[in-house]
Amino acid sequence: MPKIKVAFFAEILIEDFDGASRTMFQLIRRIPTDQFEFLFIAGMGPKDIFGFECVLLPNVTIPINRTYKMAVPQLAKRRLRTKLAAFKPDIVHIATPSMLGEYALKYGNEQHLPVISIYHTHFISYIDYYLRKLPFLIKPVKKQIEKGQKRFYNQVDLIYVPAESIAADMQTIGIEGARMKIWKRGMDTQLFSPAKRDIALMERITGNQLPTVIFASRFVWEKNLETLIRIYQLAQNKGLACNFLMVGDGVARADCEAAMPGAIFYGNVDHQQLSVLYASSDLFLFPSISESYGNVVLEAMASGLPCVLADGGGSRDFVEQGVTGFKCPPDDAAVYVEKIQLLLNDASLRQQFSESGRQYSLGFDWQQLADTYFADLKRLVART
Repeated sequence: MPKIKVAFFAEILIEDFDGASRTMFQLIRRIPTDQFEFLFIAGMGPKDIFGFECVLLPNVTIPINRTYKMAVPQLAKRRLRTKLAAFKPDIVHIATPSMLGEYALKYGNEQHLPVISIYHTHFISYIDYYLRKLPFLIKPVKKQIEKGQKRFYNQVDLIYVPAESIAADMQTIGIEGARMKIWKRGMDTQLFSPAKRDIALMERITGNQLPTVIFASRFVWEKNLETLIRIYQLAQNKGLACNFLMVGDGVARADCEAAMPGAIFYGNVDHQQLSVLYASSDLFLFPSISESYGNVVLEAMASGLPCVLADGGGSRDFVEQGVTGFKCPPDDAAVYVEKIQLLLNDASLRQQFSESGRQYSLGFDWQQLADTYFADLKRLVART
């Protein structure tokens, strides 16, 4: 039986670059090579991914977030057409509705190929941050993005959506529910585990034996960092006896360091190091509402951390209020601080949340999700 050929379009194919990249590589690592052949097309990445060719396209830096680059397929039209003509794909996978995504969608439609996409990034939620200094533009820009996403995704045969709340948001702007499938994210519960706890390490990092509140993310403003800063400052004013450990990097890190002088900024770490930092902390804080899923929340729960997070974005679907954590009004720093204080003062409640969260995390299995993905590729190709 001939192999199914997948043309896989993604802006960035660097494994640990962000949550979207980690999700894609969970699938890529599990490709049944006896059944599938992949051609990767990206703006950033290696030229070879586990034996499959990756066609790298010219790219431009995104002005509002200089850590990201966007592929410009129009600058390599002839080369891209030649590669695709030689490969002869049976199905198209699109990561994001970018210029590259638009190119891939148009190509798929012209060739009458089925198209699958994973909804990685909840772009609508970013607008409040990117245009916070131009508030009069927020509403019209959101309308334009909603219009563009509706047009784009209503041409995709199957959209993997990570959370019920995100699916509801997408339907609200007119994306057809029949095209969506809830496809959550997996978890390596051996890597992220309470067993990784290392109190001595945390004492070396903090210089004390106080409990530690950890935040892990890219330091970009759309992660609701302004609220994070207010939470820290209010906690300091109230005299909360705890450490704030900030893990990650990004364009907003320097501003956050200046506004949070007593917090410990640890920088970027790999997953092995992160798993130890999670397990060695006492509470996970995450005020972002821009997540389509929120891998870091599930990682923290798997590590046995009680979570205090924003009641917004896909992350909120992980937490059952008062059972596995606390959800707070996204911008209300006082509520976050109240819940942090409650958990720091109540060891039995922390333990309850820790055990419930860990048990919840055990239900997420990457192999099962990958099996679903490859089965859906076969089904979509067979349908054409």
